[in-house]
Amino acid sequence: MSSIDEIRDARIKKISLLKERGMEPYSSFSKRELSLEEAISKFDSLEKEALAKWIGGRIMSMRGQGAIIFITLNDGTATFQGLLKKDVIGEEKLNFFNEAVDIGDFVEIQGTFFTTKRGEKTLEAKDWRMLSKSLLPLPEKWHGLQDVEERFRKRYLEILTDKEVFDRFVLRTKVIKEIRKFFDDLGFLEIETPILKNNAGGAMAEPFLTHHNDLNIDMKLRISLEIEHKMLMAGGFPAVYEIGKNFRNEGSDPTHIQEFTMMEWYSAYHTLEDNIVWTENLLKHLAKNVIGKSNFMVYDKNGNGVEVNFDTVWPRIKFSDLLLKYANIDMANISLADLQKEALKHGIEKDELAKTGRANLLDFIFKHAARPNLIDPVFVIDYPGDLKPLANQNDDGTAKVAQLIIGGAEITNQYSELIDPIKQRELLEAQAKAKSAGDKEAMEFDEDFITALEYGVPQMTGFGMGIDRLLAIFFEQKNLRETIFFPIMRPRNLE
Repeated sequence: MSSIDEIRDARIKKISLLKERGMEPYSSFSKRELSLEEAISKFDSLEKEALAKWIGGRIMSMRGQGAIIFITLNDGTATFQGLLKKDVIGEEKLNFFNEAVDIGDFVEIQGTFFTTKRGEKTLEAKDWRMLSKSLLPLPEKWHGLQDVEERFRKRYLEILTDKEVFDRFVLRTKVIKEIRKFFDDLGFLEIETPILKNNAGGAMAEPFLTHHNDLNIDMKLRISLEIEHKMLMAGGFPAVYEIGKNFRNEGSDPTHIQEFTMMEWYSAYHTLEDNIVWTENLLKHLAKNVIGKSNFMVYDKNGNGVEVNFDTVWPRIKFSDLLLKYANIDMANISLADLQKEALKHGIEKDELAKTGRANLLDFIFKHAARPNLIDPVFVIDYPGDLKPLANQNDDGTAKVAQLIIGGAEITNQYSELIDPIKQRELLEAQAKAKSAGDKEAMEFDEDFITALEYGVPQMTGFGMGIDRLLAIFFEQKNLRETIFFPIMRPRNLE
């Protein structure tokens, strides 16, 4: 068997052969008259008319030799069979094809359409030309590869050779397109906000740091879309949404990645309950009308799967009730010392204990004791207020928020948004103190944001959802990287 280098060298020689025969190996134009999808849909009339047409695509397979060659073309819309026969295309052109062409090359063939004795729709070629000469061979059996990282690094090959993966990413686009349509139909305005930030606010996460050379200032990649959305609401927009990238410099596992696609929206004059209803309607609509099913296998970071049913009533349950039920913790009355002991039982690192505030301790225990038990979709409401400093606060120290949990995983965050600039300043100042004390995930103070609130913003509700995590549910994948074209990977030379 030839090595990759030997195959590459042989194909480079074929480039010289193509040029010697007057054929450009990397063409700047195409004669294609029909996509392969059009060739299939219009086949009956094309066969009847018997007019010569140009089609093209990548050669995925070749069989036959001597006087006859069958090829399979793929142009991204469909696959289609071509036939080259010596007594039709001519001996010279057929021999040149045999000498110069390999599986993986992009070619065009011109000819008439007919149906083979086996019922295969086929174009019988009278001419051919090279569009792009490939130098490396396609995988012969992609499913046989065991190196998951290699699939992620060469996603283009996986998409090309695995129809299921190709269709998955087409479906990803359809889901996002339908999300846009849902909010467009509700009258929302799609916006774009900065990725480079002076302050990384809007969520509790550690940011990536960078430096702006021209301004000579340190900057951060955004961890949330929230802050600018609310500032734009001060400008008079009644409802806005954005689908864009966020970056969080945190750990990786099958359910977390540092660069991910987020959707956030904000709507004035609506309530958290409106927000919850829209969320349930949207996700049920996507499941039924885009994915085409209501039951999904959902996997945790260890690969354990549970079946989830979207076609249910999605209840609202208080955070404190779930903590009491699954961890036997009375959130309102437990002392900090006892809370720290409980957190140690659930696996928190000792060196993290002193740096972790009360609310984050409660959340840590909730994530380990209660959340894994929430299988079918449920909205968990009234989280500890310190966890949600951008939300309206209840009198009992909790926040007016809801978090959609599906299969034990957080899917959305939704708030009754805090619009009181005085209270917001107090809460963010408390977060800034926690950050100074060592809590890397505490929020930063943002004076520009507070100033916008002081000019006045309307009563509003807001929502955030990780698109990749939702798609991992819809596609029943154990690793959300299976839903991302090019997930972050460590360079080969650093492994």
